Amino acid sequence: MEDHFEELLLNLKQVVGFIFPNEIELHWGLLIVVYPYVTGLVAGAFILASLERIFNIEELKPTYRLSLITALAFLFVAPLPLLSHLGHPELSFEIFLTPHLQSAMAMFGFVYIWYLMVVLLLEIWFDYRKDLVVWSRNETGLKKYMYKILTLGATDLSDRALRFDKKAGKFITIIGIPSAFILHGYVGFIFGSVKANPWWSSVLMPIVFLFSAIVSGIAIMILIYGFTTLIRWKKFQMGCLDKLGSYLMYAIILDLSLELLDFIHRLYESEESIKIISQMVSSRLFLSLVIIQLILGSILPLVGLVLVRVRPLPDELRRLIYFGSAILVQVGIFSTRWNVVVGGQLFSKSFRGLTIYKVQVLGIEGLLMSIGLLLLPFVILWALIKIIPPWPEAETVVPSAAAERKE
Repeated sequence: MEDHFEELLLNLKQVVGFIFPNEIELHWGLLIVVYPYVTGLVAGAFILASLERIFNIEELKPTYRLSLITALAFLFVAPLPLLSHLGHPELSFEIFLTPHLQSAMAMFGFVYIWYLMVVLLLEIWFDYRKDLVVWSRNETGLKKYMYKILTLGATDLSDRALRFDKKAGKFITIIGIPSAFILHGYVGFIFGSVKANPWWSSVLMPIVFLFSAIVSGIAIMILIYGFTTLIRWKKFQMGCLDKLGSYLMYAIILDLSLELLDFIHRLYESEESIKIISQMVSSRLFLSLVIIQLILGSILPLVGLVLVRVRPLPDELRRLIYFGSAILVQVGIFSTRWNVVVGGQLFSKSFRGLTIYKVQVLGIEGLLMSIGLLLLPFVILWALIKIIPPWPEAETVVPSAAAERKE
């Protein structure tokens, strides 16, 4: 209790101008920053996988299945920051029993369940069904029974059944694209619908969140593809990396344009809050917004990706630019989420004062908890790769009917 009181006194010393007493301590901290960041990776990875499935982009085949199970791994973790932030997370299931249509946060639960159960799991199952059946016949021991359970009893490997799997998977992908848009656009809607906060209240907020999610999803797939290729001692397919790099460049251009448009719109409106927002950007958020988000997270990666497109460079240098740009983009997108969530709480409703936010190391809202939640999807991804390998060479060949009769 004394430590908390001392922290409040320290925060009071950092207050600039007039601020209401209940605004000294921020209610949404680092966990709520992690929440939209992880959700954005889900939407971005799935949209990248959808490009290969719908438009048959050959260069992206090495990352198709990897993108799907990456989206699934991050989707499992997506609600955990919110649940950890709640005072009674065990009561969260009640939003499904007593739906409240006027609550944006409550309706997100239904959006999440739809995307997880109907879209992502079904698409992965239809894509892997043939392999699951073959693995259930060829494996032994515990794996054999695990794969049998995952087939859900659908063991037909006829040409007609496989064609149905392909058509059903493509149909679900078509449904999944707007679902992915809704999933992360809805996160932006949660913030954009808070009319009392001028930093959040913007009609462009859901769109900016969506395109930044696409940017982060493509960037994370560049890093995951590169890392998994290295640890398997496989050769990089530069056609795949070049295509991912070009998509990342276009996505950054669109995202940066939308963010600049939102900023220009705020300046043009020049509402009464513009002075305190300008003061906040030039002081509290200068490092995280101007330096990290804009320069390091957007402009510098964009310059590198444009350089790859306009000049012939050796493969090693291109790979270095792609991976370096992807890392900077991840830092920039996380900083974007920080600037939205934390930045929107740094100024008073009186528009006459600024407060600060200090990150704790321990505790539910602490740094270690957030790092754990950011690492957990990679642990889940590792487990999924062990169960359902996403590599093209891991795809099974269906035995012919004659061979099966011979057996």
